[in-house]
Amino acid sequence: MKLASLKSSGNLDGDLVIVSRDNKFYTSAADISKNLLSALESWPQVEPLLKKKSDDLNNGKVSDKTEIKNFTAFESALPRTWLFADGSAFLHHIKLVRQARKAALPETLLTVPLMYQAESGRFLAPNEDIPQRDFSHGTDFEAEVGVIVDHVPMGITPEQALDHIKLVVILNDVSLRGLIPEELASGFGFFQSKPNKALSPLALTLDEVAEHWVNGRLELPLHVKYNNTFFGKANAKEMHFHFGQLIAHAAKTRSLASGTLIGSGTVANENPEMGSSCLVEKRTLEQINSGGPITPFMKVGDTIEIEMFDHHGQNLFGTISQKVKQA
Repeated sequence: MKLASLKSSGNLDGDLVIVSRDNKFYTSAADISKNLLSALESWPQVEPLLKKKSDDLNNGKVSDKTEIKNFTAFESALPRTWLFADGSAFLHHIKLVRQARKAALPETLLTVPLMYQAESGRFLAPNEDIPQRDFSHGTDFEAEVGVIVDHVPMGITPEQALDHIKLVVILNDVSLRGLIPEELASGFGFFQSKPNKALSPLALTLDEVAEHWVNGRLELPLHVKYNNTFFGKANAKEMHFHFGQLIAHAAKTRSLASGTLIGSGTVANENPEMGSSCLVEKRTLEQINSGGPITPFMKVGDTIEIEMFDHHGQNLFGTISQKVKQA
């Protein structure tokens, strides 16, 4: 099933709705759960009810439905949550980013996932502008895949962790490249350089992507357009660490609350024909090939679109479509 959150003047968590498989209609799920975070906290009880209503919607048995013309009325599928732990599971991205800031690769690159605790108090809506205070901050987009889990016990194994994945999303992990080197040099890591992110308007249960979900990875390309021009179509199947490994890493010394979001890190492929999922990768490749970066970081008015299609051409998660604005 496909779940989403409508914007609401009465709360910050949005109003939970169920969206049809073809993205054409939605129906309220208020009779089942008030919002998605609440639903995740009582998933065993509400999941069968949500699924029944989703099946009825897809089979034309729901009369109280609303046509979707665009996703401007939608929040990020999960408007806010307790924790967003963002990994970096694509080695090609790690190597390029480290090269860009002349940093050494970690000795445990192949055995221990990289991960940081990201902002999760509020996600930007999928069509909401990205605020930019200063061009020198180096505004960048990062196209990723994410999973949302139910309660995960501390010390879980990667194989067990896969059973706790309840929903899949795509996301834009907005990053401020100009602030990252100084923050990392301080020894405390990302903070000001990682502002609010945006999730896709739709969150999908795994049965919706069953033919593309293999060994804890979503084996589909993530399409990125920058200023309405092709920028990348890297396939998410090239994750070095699968989502079970990322979840287990996050839960090594703590349990994870229901609704925790785990990010894949920027989707990246070694094949240059796949393009890039962030500007810093493209700039690093320009440095290698031309002696210096050519493409600037995002400026006011620049746009980014992120979406993923199945093999039948269906837009699975809806489109993240954002523009940079002066803050």
